[in-house]
Amino acid sequence: MDAAWVVVADTSRARIFSVENAFSPLVEIQTLSHPEARLHSGDLVSDRPGRDRSNGSRSHDVGHMAEIKHDEAVRFASEVCAALETGRARGHFNKLHVIAAPSFLGLLRKQQPQPLQKMVATEISKNLTCKDLETIRSNLPHRL
Repeated sequence: MDAAWVVVADTSRARIFSVENAFSPLVEIQTLSHPEARLHSGDLVSDRPGRDRSNGSRSHDVGHMAEIKHDEAVRFASEVCAALETGRARGHFNKLHVIAAPSFLGLLRKQQPQPLQKMVATEISKNLTCKDLETIRSNLPHRL
């Protein structure tokens, strides 16, 4: 099978495309969404962060809201990689092209199992999740 998959992702959306041969058009086969990534950090937790009083009368927050957003992004990266790994294991593609927002690309790399990593032919650090098929295709190598 000469099929390739292309994943275009950021922290809130991933679009997975299939390409039957080197010059075929992209065909969207799956869309994953993670609406939690669009929420404010405060909306992701049910209570206020803890407080710490140490040495003196000043106190400060314990825990960081940025960590909560990061944890959600890691969860979504894991979900995206699980969908890709399922496709790989079922033999749906033999090459993978990854286009992801710069901050999300690193998370995807960390979540990819070794067999999936070996399938990656191209990595592009751009956020194209909301772009049309023509724009996405123009950012990929001419021959997939």
